[in-house]
Amino acid sequence: MPEPVDAWWARRRWSRGLDVPYPVGAYREAWASFPVLIRQYHPEFNRGITLTQVPPAADVFLTWQCDTGHVFVATPEEQRMRPGRERRRSSWCPECAEAAAPRTPVLPMADQVRWPGASPLVAGPVAGAPTPAARGLAPGSPSSPSGSPRPRRGARDGMPASRGTARDRRGKDGTPSPAPRAVRDPAPVADPPVARTRRSPGVCGRTPDVPVGEPFASACAPPPASAVEERLRQELAARLEHTPGLNAVRLARPFFEHLEAWPDILLAELRVAVEYDSTGRHGLEHVGRREEADRRKDRALRAAGWEVVRIRTGKLPPLGPYDLCVSGLTRGTVDLLLDRLREIRGPFLVDAYLREPPVADADADADATAASG
Repeated sequence: MPEPVDAWWARRRWSRGLDVPYPVGAYREAWASFPVLIRQYHPEFNRGITLTQVPPAADVFLTWQCDTGHVFVATPEEQRMRPGRERRRSSWCPECAEAAAPRTPVLPMADQVRWPGASPLVAGPVAGAPTPAARGLAPGSPSSPSGSPRPRRGARDGMPASRGTARDRRGKDGTPSPAPRAVRDPAPVADPPVARTRRSPGVCGRTPDVPVGEPFASACAPPPASAVEERLRQELAARLEHTPGLNAVRLARPFFEHLEAWPDILLAELRVAVEYDSTGRHGLEHVGRREEADRRKDRALRAAGWEVVRIRTGKLPPLGPYDLCVSGLTRGTVDLLLDRLREIRGPFLVDAYLREPPVADADADADATAASG
């Protein structure tokens, strides 16, 4: 159970036997990818303890203050997992998030504007609603909303008889009467329809029926929204030949209601997906729950026979064995990416798709030409 910061700090001092159980800067790298939380945290609100002294998994209540001025209490895990599907700066504060997405108001005259049966709160007739007689229905008919259903014949207490246990029909003299023709000659039972394999209703049906791991051009894939991502795509295309126009990979299992994944860049010949990750304008991207979604996406792509290389910026930690942690897109980023591709698929396969030969090979060709001349 979470405890106040002073009680938590005293308990850690006792358990570790140190006056300062966690030195300043011990968890600097763990909090480096959350610039918004670094701004929201104030040591004066938390007994002088800095954020770099708090483990991300600590079960302790910390006091935070958003840019608007709202002061609230939350655990480190709650703050790190707070960004959801909404890309708003207000996602980091519960009060700002409530103000940005208010609840749906309730109509004050709901009992007069709703039809009977539209809501369990409305039980009586509504003024202006057509009566059963006006709609051509008898008061006791089954289609009438106010008419009670007639009890089935064969029930002594007025309740419907259970299936298959109806009483025998008898005549006036008490002898059993013959059953109706419909009972004597039951209708032939039709053959059950052939079960067809179909997708779950929650899965998009626009994914083409291609083998798992096959790249294709998807109509559901969102257009690229990052200028840096487009620049990386152009610089990589200038150095490495690959099939353009592919933006999706067929998966074996649904991933967010789709049987496909949409990496930033697809190298179909190498079966490698390239992702460019940054924290974004408000520090919401690829952290918290979005980081868990990135891990799920990488697992799904690897299960389909692909490898993933993520270019991580903004002090984001690596998620996979081949991820690159860089400050941003620079001149040497593409060279580092090509080296990663050589580690994954081998230099002979990667160099075969280069638009220009490697520097070492070019120098060797030049020396051979000079020697022959």
